[in-house]
Formats: sequence, C-alpha cells, structure tokens
Amino acid sequence: MPIKKIIPCLDVKNGRVVKGVRFEGVNDVASPVDLARKYCEDGADELVFYDITASVEGRELYTNVLKQVLKEVSVPFAVGGGINTLEDFGRVLGYGADKVSINSGVIKNPEFIGEAVKEYGSQRVVFAVDVKQVGGAYHIFTKGGKEDTGLDAIEWIKRGASLGAGELVVNSIDTDGVKDGFDLALLKTVCDAVTIPVIASGGAGCIEDFIKLFKELPEIDAGLAASVFHFGEVKIPELKRKLHTNGISIKI
Repeated sequence: MPIKKIIPCLDVKNGRVVKGVRFEGVNDVASPVDLARKYCEDGADELVFYDITASVEGRELYTNVLKQVLKEVSVPFAVGGGINTLEDFGRVLGYGADKVSINSGVIKNPEFIGEAVKEYGSQRVVFAVDVKQVGGAYHIFTKGGKEDTGLDAIEWIKRGASLGAGELVVNSIDTDGVKDGFDLALLKTVCDAVTIPVIASGGAGCIEDFIKLFKELPEIDAGLAASVFHFGEVKIPELKRKLHTNGISIKI
C-alpha cells in the first residue's frame, strides 16, 4: 500500500482560521500562523491554506497572512482562493507555496488547468472541487458552496483530470464539519473515474474515520481535515500511530 498522507486544512477568513458546518455558520478558531507552526511540529505531511472568501468577494487572496504562514511551514504547502489567472498562480508560487489549488477559476475558464500545467508542471496543480448531492446526482458547487453550477461532478472531475492536474481534492459539502465520517460513496465514485491521486476532504470526526477511509478505499492518497485537528479531537501523532498499527502505510 502506498504511503498515505495526513493534511490539516487552514480555512482563512479575514486573516483568521475559521470553521463551519457544510460551509455555513463559520466561527473563529485561531491564528493561521500558530496553527501552521503546530501542525508542522506535530508531523503533518502537508498543509493546505484556503482563503475561503476570495472568490466570493472577487478579490485576490490575503497575501500578508499567507507570507506570515509560509515562514512557519516546513512541509509541502498548497494554497487556494481567488486563483483565476496564470498571474495569480505564479504569484502564489513566488511567495513560496509548493502547489496551487484551483477551483472556481476552472469554472470560469475550463482550460485553466491545462494552461497552468503547461506553464508550471502538473506537480504544482491541485484541482479542487466542492461537491453536493442534488436530486440523487452529484453537482459541482462554487462561491463557498452557495451556488449550484448544475455541472455533473463526476464528468467535471474527469475533464479536469484529463487536462493534467497533478492531484484532486474532493470536498464533500454534505459531510463537511458533520464529523460523521468521510463521504465514502462519493469518494469511491471519484476513484473509479480518475487515475490521479485523490485527497478526501469533509467529515472526519475521529481516528476511526481515517482508518475506515484508507481501509475501504485504498486508492485514496490522503485524508484532509480541519476542525478535528483545530480543536484537538484528533492529534496527529496519535492518529499516525493508530494508522500504522492498523496496517496502513504512513510516515511516522
């Protein structure tokens, strides 16, 4: 079994890490600088920084906060939020990010992934999708999960993967912040549709949820979570030990 990764997510609004449930009712959590430092010390394999209101507000991401966080990061670091052009993409890499996550920017310009891959290489390009069930089908949502694009999620994901994205982050709106486990049905459908690495996001509530994710879907590359790490409900060192004792390959 390939080595699995544990990735804490910093959802940032107005310079602070926040967290809600199903993308609603976000509450203040902590300083992104302090959390980034802690997660690197605790053994996170990667970190993700999302400026969650940049696309909704039609602005560039908060670069001052990002630069402060980058000073504390010693693991691969992905950044998303308000990435709509190659200039946005290159600017974030220039600040020191290892990868750039694009979501709404692809909806505005479906060729964006291919353009970014050509310019910067597939290993730098993270294709992120916010998915929710609508009438028994999976749809792509945008603007912080508030707007249903009407796009069939699986077809959209296959298109993005075919354009050369290096990896895919699947954010399940239905399970986000609920802490009742990852959306295994959605993730299974996605894994059957693509061959690129898939990162599962949304729903982690305890260590057993990560064990179940990797055991039932060994194709999954990484588990991404926020609130269970932010509030100390799951501690990364303990999580990794439990994964290891359950036969799941993980970097200790």
